[in-house]
Amino acid sequence: MKQTVSISGAAHTDRIHDSAIKHVTGEADYTDDIPLPAGALHAYLGVSDVAHATLKGIDLSEVLKAPGVVGVLTADDVPGINDISPTGLHDEPVFPTDAIQFHGQPLFAVVAETREAARRAAELAKVNYEVLPHALDPVSAQNAGYPHVTAPLKLERGDVEPALDAATNRIKGRMEVGGQDHMYLEGHIAAAIPGEDDDIVVHCSTQHPSEAQHMVAHVMGVPSNAVVVNVRRMGGGFGGKESQMNLFCAVAAMAAKKWNRAVKIRPDRDQDMTATGKRHDFVIDYDVAFDDAGRIQAVDGIFAARCGFSADLSGPVTDRALFHADNAYFYPNVRLNSRPMKTNTVSNTAFRGFGGPQGVIAAERIIEEIAYATGQDPLDVRKANFYGGKGRDVTPYHQEVEDNILDRLVEELEETSAYRKRREEIIAYNKTSPVLKKGIALTPVKFGISFTATWYNQAGALVHVYNDGSIHLNHGGTEMGQGLNTKVAQVVAEAFQVDFERIKITKTTTEKVPNTSATAASSGTDLNGMAALNAVEQIKERLVAFAAEKWDIDANDVEFLPNQVRVGNEVLPFDTFIKEAYMARVQLSAAGFYKTPKIHWDRTKGQGRPFYYFAYGAACSEVTIDTLTGEYRIERTDILHDVGHSLNPVLDKGQVEGAFIQGMGWLTTEELWWDDAGRLRTHAPSTYKIPLASDRPREFNVKLADWSENRELTIKRSKAVGEPPFMLGISVFEALSMAVASVADYQTCPRLEAPATPERVLMAVSRLKVEG
Repeated sequence: MKQTVSISGAAHTDRIHDSAIKHVTGEADYTDDIPLPAGALHAYLGVSDVAHATLKGIDLSEVLKAPGVVGVLTADDVPGINDISPTGLHDEPVFPTDAIQFHGQPLFAVVAETREAARRAAELAKVNYEVLPHALDPVSAQNAGYPHVTAPLKLERGDVEPALDAATNRIKGRMEVGGQDHMYLEGHIAAAIPGEDDDIVVHCSTQHPSEAQHMVAHVMGVPSNAVVVNVRRMGGGFGGKESQMNLFCAVAAMAAKKWNRAVKIRPDRDQDMTATGKRHDFVIDYDVAFDDAGRIQAVDGIFAARCGFSADLSGPVTDRALFHADNAYFYPNVRLNSRPMKTNTVSNTAFRGFGGPQGVIAAERIIEEIAYATGQDPLDVRKANFYGGKGRDVTPYHQEVEDNILDRLVEELEETSAYRKRREEIIAYNKTSPVLKKGIALTPVKFGISFTATWYNQAGALVHVYNDGSIHLNHGGTEMGQGLNTKVAQVVAEAFQVDFERIKITKTTTEKVPNTSATAASSGTDLNGMAALNAVEQIKERLVAFAAEKWDIDANDVEFLPNQVRVGNEVLPFDTFIKEAYMARVQLSAAGFYKTPKIHWDRTKGQGRPFYYFAYGAACSEVTIDTLTGEYRIERTDILHDVGHSLNPVLDKGQVEGAFIQGMGWLTTEELWWDDAGRLRTHAPSTYKIPLASDRPREFNVKLADWSENRELTIKRSKAVGEPPFMLGISVFEALSMAVASVADYQTCPRLEAPATPERVLMAVSRLKVEG
């Protein structure tokens, strides 16, 4: 059926985010903006002030006497199962009963007439405990004999030991990679409204409404059909609202049902940062063999992660780090092991890239080591080790790389960024500049797209066409500013050949689409776009059959035109046609469904095809450092990124820009620091430094690889864009390394730790000067 695309907001065209104007004018409604019923209460968490202890008891008498306090919730008040573990390991209680496992762990919740009353009263509790030794990082945890929070993974291909032993060149090293706080504009929040019988409605800021529904049901001891979870939009998520909202939803629901009044819980920023998880810190040990040309022969890597007191999502996060420890490079012989370590810190969780960035930066460190050891331009070492043709196209997890476009993409960026010329100029500049030093780096990314938990690769959607021709769209994805709703609505508009404005995008709710996956793993548009398209195709099939019968024509003579439908030789306005179908009792509603094909994964064997396809990108960044202070600035960044056949180029470009800045922040300014007592001291914007507008590259050139088209049958041949460009920030880290290396005439790999704060840059410079 031929379609003419001349409608507003069609796929593959620029379109403003559907809520953009509301965002900037303040009209967008978030969970905290929802009016509560009369008599609503507020909850606040009471937390631990030690990192590890045996819990003897909690004296709440003064709390209960405090002004405005209605009551207190403890573990004894959990009506169902006292567990909110997203992986079913039953290792994460709502409130603990016998052990305190990290500083800031929620121990109880105060419920009061006002939030301020609850917050002040929470400070009055007297906790009786016996302090125990604690371990805060993966190395000290291993030394103390702490267990893994979940089963580790091993990926292996080839024969590693003989290849290492026979190596012409061999380097062993260790790299520390810091974590990252999500620092969303909107923190965690949940509001629960009790209903009749077991019913309860929860409004919350979550990337995973179905999980929130199931967790509340488990904690309340009711079936999932009694719980409704609603999400209109989030003020940012980045993975931090995939599982960490479980606690807040459960507390709000428990309190609402106990006192039969609506209850809202919203921690302040400090408590949000101390009580919820972050990106995993990693300590990475690597042993690499390579020939004189810099071609890798073998890699042996151990990836130890600070996981926190419970598993949360640490298993799949550390798995995904191994999946991306090759980045863009073929390892002929490889062995990679994860060490998901239990620590006495908050349980770390999903964050944009989901472990992938920690794997990619390890690969780039290996390339950097080889480049300095062989005296080559790191870009030449990168290109020499790229995945190639047959025999050099198999990953450590035995998936073939079938869609590799890195050679073309990197060559194009190398030319448009004038990388070679600028590198020569920088080397010349550094020879004559005693204090200021420059660096430049061009780094690639290859990122796998799909949930590695295969069953999450499914989505549902619900589409209604009303008899006036207006369209209602609902799907299982959540909107957190990334433009998911806009893209899916564009798909629906183009499929029906109607203007974008005809479509009403509604809140995500478990009442309409059940058992959905988290909006994560960069798969929101891939999954929900296809589910919505499936629903539209069902409705169109019925409409075509109706028209063919009513007008006595062949089905091929029915064509959807812009805001019209051609039926034989007659052309009807879309509204008129829909009204005719309604009068003929045609079903104008459909539930769509999609599951990703081709993927499979055997974790025990460490083999399979966990990813449907790969997304690619490259960035070239130039920096200047001050060798007297360690301070630096980013002079210029050029990016060329692959999003396949973009559904909405302007939104995709925005995602690339934002991801790069966030990745840059992870590796430069965003430092998490715990003191010896286990207290997170970087727990507010005053002590935790995300990038500012002034930190952006002075010149920032971002381009989409508009010649790319996904070879797999994704939604309109597009590719995921949320996570892959995050790793492009590594180009800044590598450029800083080159600038540091210049003080010793590029003879030594600086081995910067991440984040490369000015202090770390200064220490690296000083170390090389002393060694030199």
